[in-house]
Amino acid sequence: MTTTSDPTAGDRQTDSWLAVGVVAFGTFLLVTAEQLPIGLLMRVGSELEVSAGAAGLMVTVTSIVAGLAAPVIPVAVGRMDRRWLLVGLMGLMTLANVVSGVARTFEVLIASRAVVGVAIGGFWAVAGGLAVRLVTARRVPQATAVIFGGVGAANVFGVPIGTLLGDLAGWRVAFATLSGLALAALIALLAMLPPLAALEPVRPRQLVGQFRDRGVRVGIVATLLVVTAHFAAYTFVSPVLQDLSGVRADLVGPLLFGFGLAGIAGNFLAGAAVARRLHRTVLAIVGALATVLLLFPLLGVTVVGGIVLLIAWGLVYGGVSVSLQTWMIKAAPRAVEAATALWVSVFNLAIGLGALSGGLVVDALGLERVLWFGGACFVVTGLAVWTVRTVDSLR
Repeated sequence: MTTTSDPTAGDRQTDSWLAVGVVAFGTFLLVTAEQLPIGLLMRVGSELEVSAGAAGLMVTVTSIVAGLAAPVIPVAVGRMDRRWLLVGLMGLMTLANVVSGVARTFEVLIASRAVVGVAIGGFWAVAGGLAVRLVTARRVPQATAVIFGGVGAANVFGVPIGTLLGDLAGWRVAFATLSGLALAALIALLAMLPPLAALEPVRPRQLVGQFRDRGVRVGIVATLLVVTAHFAAYTFVSPVLQDLSGVRADLVGPLLFGFGLAGIAGNFLAGAAVARRLHRTVLAIVGALATVLLLFPLLGVTVVGGIVLLIAWGLVYGGVSVSLQTWMIKAAPRAVEAATALWVSVFNLAIGLGALSGGLVVDALGLERVLWFGGACFVVTGLAVWTVRTVDSLR
């Protein structure tokens, strides 16, 4: 079984919280980079003379490449020090966003977005399981919550601020600013991260071998179903709020900001909970998500009902990343990087699958049915998680 931990991992006597914070800043920038084009689609499409649908490839291509890169990069780099790998990937993202900002053709822009996907997949595959190497064993869930706090912060602050900057100064300035922040993150990673030697390289057969472990299999299936279900429904949250709940169009933005704030709170609440009862926490999160989506067509038909369920949705979904990442760490304690690479790959691919499946359901059956679809996926996830009751014993 592969191990990518240094000799003191799991027995560390001190906590490197500055290093954890820098990694969290890196995840913040990566998620911001992945989703920033959502707010810039019309401006980019207009200047480069492509349709809104074609401009959407800026997100789709990045997510797909990230999903493919996540398991490939740990294999490709072999024994390379993970500190230098993270620095190199952040440098790659810096250069890619420079190219995005100066691109004169849509083809060049898409190529740069593919490179951003490589940086996202590789960085997240390593960073997702890095807490075990930066803090003492009892602090791993909290440190993982901090690292994944960058994801929620990107949704709440990074993407809206980047979109506002694009509106005020142009989309090229938004990409250039992101590039500058990535360079700052690169310098911080160099200054704060300790050496993170890989004692044994990740090999393809070891990635495949992870599926022999029942806990890993269930973690992968749960991630696929949860992320697919969420994005199938959340992709259409604006029309759901307006058409089903009767929310005014000008309130959707502030409500989604509230969704993101609730998600940050949920991330840290889940981080505290998984430290005590991982299996019960994952079950509670999945059950709550199923309840929210299945109740939405019934209780979300008023403005108040829609708002309450939306905030509850954000609060609960905020705990998904930290709880499922912790599940993978517990299920594969001696192969954290390999298991995390698979998890990150499935997570990113499920984002695209969710948006695609949600669109098909909405077009064929309507908005209410996409909520039922998402709720049904969460129910199936709960049944899968219920079959594994030994993950907590791995801590």
